[in-house]
Amino acid sequence: MNKEKNIYDITIVGGGPVGLFTATYALMRQGKVQIIESLSEIGGQVSALFPSKQIFDIPAFPKISGTDLITNLEKQLDFFKPEIHLNETVINFQKEKNIFKIKTNKRTTYSKTIILATGVGAFEPRKLKIKNAEYFENKSLFYNVSEISKFKNKNIIIAGGGDSATDWTLELSKIANHITLIHRRDQFRALESSLSQIKKLENVSIVTPFIIDQMEETTDKKLKLILKRARTKDEFKTIVTDSLIVNYGFMTDTSLLKKWNLEIENRKIKVNSNQETSIKGVYAVGDNAYQEGAVDLIATGFGAGPIAVNHAMNVIYPDKRQATHSTQLMKNFKN
Repeated sequence: MNKEKNIYDITIVGGGPVGLFTATYALMRQGKVQIIESLSEIGGQVSALFPSKQIFDIPAFPKISGTDLITNLEKQLDFFKPEIHLNETVINFQKEKNIFKIKTNKRTTYSKTIILATGVGAFEPRKLKIKNAEYFENKSLFYNVSEISKFKNKNIIIAGGGDSATDWTLELSKIANHITLIHRRDQFRALESSLSQIKKLENVSIVTPFIIDQMEETTDKKLKLILKRARTKDEFKTIVTDSLIVNYGFMTDTSLLKKWNLEIENRKIKVNSNQETSIKGVYAVGDNAYQEGAVDLIATGFGAGPIAVNHAMNVIYPDKRQATHSTQLMKNFKN
């Protein structure tokens, strides 16, 4: 096999929202592109952790669910028939005569440039630290919501003090019988506007400062929770519920970043104004990229992707004129 025929212009590592749109734009620029995603499906955090959650910071959408966002991005990308490799993890890469040799857990591949859109890295939800919690998982204990309908007309307890906990409280309050929001502190980390809305809801109660101490199953298959007042030993509450949703955030593994020998700042990959990292030809976009003043929004990542792509393509093909807007790019493709 001729290696020259299998050298990509751009390899995008990560198939979350930012990686998908970055790939779309790179294909619009007529680059030879591949996506490498470590999970079994595209969508990243959005698909794995909050597919049913409504997202409010995507331009032109008053709100959109995680699932619908990924579906739309996939449709947009499918126009170009992209090359996507799932269940594949990049182990390392090194530059050899201006070409990156990329080693994954499955193969060795070659690319002129690399764009890292790995988000927060490998992740998993922070789980409830109670000895029998695992028994209830995916029966009455959930760490993410894949199907909203299963909570219709149910009594629900949501544990957590961040935006995910309050967002799910607001969303599920539309279909649930009653929701109890529990947090270990009196003060929440979530947006004040979300809390203000929650406090106006008749079918939502807030219990603070309490933590879940014990859980057991009742004779009629309900979930009984024993709550303990935080930092005390003898004040308890008992609540019986249909379902418990725990939103304690998630744990991330960014160990690969260190192995890639990239400059790190604030536990992220440091990039310049072109989204280029400390290694020329390697770019980072989205939540894994650090640039002073940037905020961790999907919209921010959407803007960073084309910047990285344009710089990469201009370096690879310096004689190609860069299109000024997307309609010019699309003239090269037939509907």
